[in-house]
Amino acid sequence: MSKRKLNRRQQWRISKIQQEREARARKREQSAEQAMDEVQLAQEQTGLVIANYGTQILVESESDSSLRQRCHLRANIETLVTGDQVAWRPATSESDGGYGVVGARLPRTSELQRPDRYGDLKTVAANIDRIVIVIAPYPEPFANAIDRYLVAAETTGIAPILLLNKIDLIDDSNCKTLEELLAPYPDLGYPVLKLSTKTGEGLPQLLETLAQGSSVFVGQSGVGKSSLVNALLPSAGARTGALSEATLKGTHTTTAAELFHLPSGGDLIDSPGIREFGLWHMEEAALLEGFVEFRPFIGHCRFRDCRHQGEPGCAIHEALTNGEISQRRMNSFLHLRNSLESENKY
Repeated sequence: MSKRKLNRRQQWRISKIQQEREARARKREQSAEQAMDEVQLAQEQTGLVIANYGTQILVESESDSSLRQRCHLRANIETLVTGDQVAWRPATSESDGGYGVVGARLPRTSELQRPDRYGDLKTVAANIDRIVIVIAPYPEPFANAIDRYLVAAETTGIAPILLLNKIDLIDDSNCKTLEELLAPYPDLGYPVLKLSTKTGEGLPQLLETLAQGSSVFVGQSGVGKSSLVNALLPSAGARTGALSEATLKGTHTTTAAELFHLPSGGDLIDSPGIREFGLWHMEEAALLEGFVEFRPFIGHCRFRDCRHQGEPGCAIHEALTNGEISQRRMNSFLHLRNSLESENKY
């Protein structure tokens, strides 16, 4: 359907409304800047974004973790997310509300992204060292979904690990299926941890793994990410939701990303529920690179436009035949490629 053409008066009205909105935004910025200039501030220092509240953020001092303040942002500062390091000046007086001021965002080492409602990738957390991909016996996990998370992690350069949560729900009906599902990943370099927040089994091993750097839990709703946060940090009070009895799928219970310091060391960013992340608009070359065992064979096919589906001289297919690539991972690659091609049409 063709777009409806606007007459000159309609175009003028739309332009006028836009100009009025821009004028109000400039006025708000000027008022905020004036208010910030009137605040009594300490010397500039490095801080860590603990949480983002939209127009304000919560910053913690790098040199004194007990110093935390909500902060205003200087105009034209780059978008900030939880985990960002910033240059900021704490407020020295409570008479103005005790709000500090952030002047600049420092360079990021990594970004975790997910699509917004319009399909554009949006950064939700920064400076992550580890992505913990959480699965559970229910909702039932599938290889394609796990591999999608792994490929997304590989493209960000953030080390992924797999965590099988709710192992207290494993019984004779699903034990063998779960073992077969997870069996290939350690040989590919992906550690697999197992945990029950109900019994505490596996909790010490998880804490030891998370003790260095900053980590984030990802996974579909219902796998127990919020329950994990409560087990690791009872004071965090992350809301938990029961699985739908009808679908055995979860509901999103976390609404904003927040950074916590773990008692045994390391940081944890409790991020909003993410079903899938980071694969939108990916080219096939990047998708191939995301399958780590494919890398030695990339670029060695006879034809540059090889689709890796049995063409003569296909190095990927030869590796599959020789057992260097598993059929299951090959199926995941083809499934994800077809899925991306379908998504990129729209």
